[in-house]
Amino acid sequence: MTRFASAVAIIVAVAGQSAAAELTVYTALEADLLPVYEKNFKAANPDINISWVRDSTGIITAKLLAEKDNPQADVVLGTAATSLLLLKSEGLLDPYAPAGVEELDPRFVDANEPPYWVGTNAWSAALCVNTIEMERKGLPMPASWADLTKPEFTGMIVMPNPASSGTGFLDVSSWLQMMGEEKGWAFMDALHNNVATYTHSGSKPCTMAAHGEYPIGISFEFRAARLVSEGAPIVAVIPSEGIGWDMEASAIIAGTDEPEAARALLDWAVSDEAMAIYAQSYAILGKQAFEQPIAGLPTDIREKLIENDIEWAANNRARILDEWQGRYDTKSEPRN
Repeated sequence: MTRFASAVAIIVAVAGQSAAAELTVYTALEADLLPVYEKNFKAANPDINISWVRDSTGIITAKLLAEKDNPQADVVLGTAATSLLLLKSEGLLDPYAPAGVEELDPRFVDANEPPYWVGTNAWSAALCVNTIEMERKGLPMPASWADLTKPEFTGMIVMPNPASSGTGFLDVSSWLQMMGEEKGWAFMDALHNNVATYTHSGSKPCTMAAHGEYPIGISFEFRAARLVSEGAPIVAVIPSEGIGWDMEASAIIAGTDEPEAARALLDWAVSDEAMAIYAQSYAILGKQAFEQPIAGLPTDIREKLIENDIEWAANNRARILDEWQGRYDTKSEPRN
């Protein structure tokens, strides 16, 4: 090879390297799902690299708000729709209609045209109940939210802190919607008497129940099903009154330096290929045709979802969290 040819080859190689887009993606998705999503996304988009920043929904939301004047993320992927509504109101999102968005359940799409966010799948509340610990302690199996306030469950329950966990917030906002504010706060007062601690992760209560640290963890259905499949001695209980839910929603951060790559990620997130992947773990999808039974979960879980007013939840988020922290935060676990 001549020196000229060698120089050309080097220039082409360097140009090819520089052409790769680098996306910083903030997410609250479960950590064990990220490699699966990235592998499948990159199979179709080899020139886009992803740098993940993963934390609980409340922490991701607070981080994005704190960075409002100097955004560090390009995309937020798989974070509660209630949080994205808040970010939208703060002018932090760029609208974009991903390819195939018209095939999504309308509840999974922001009302604006083009939408500021799109939902891909939903997660819902569930109780993770350790059958061995329940039998050992002589405790009755709970069937409802009301059951959790019974005196025999004192110190037996762990649940997520709604200020840091999207799962915790969907619990609190759903109780207030189902019961009304007065009865909802009264329920949480009674529940608080039985809660041992509030975690900063939505999945942690289920994991703690699986390990036998507490008999009952208020968590979400995906983590319950995953632990059941791994042989944990738990069952997923769907409370009879109905369950709160939220969407894994995604959006482009306003001002991103990589708009085309960000759009490609949202296109993939709502694609049929991605839906088939979500269906392996989640019972409720933005495209219902891809839903399939999930081992370890009741088959009627979609019918248990409450009429969730996510606009109300988003608009009242700050007020609800202030009230909750004033009443119950003394039992929250220390932050790392």
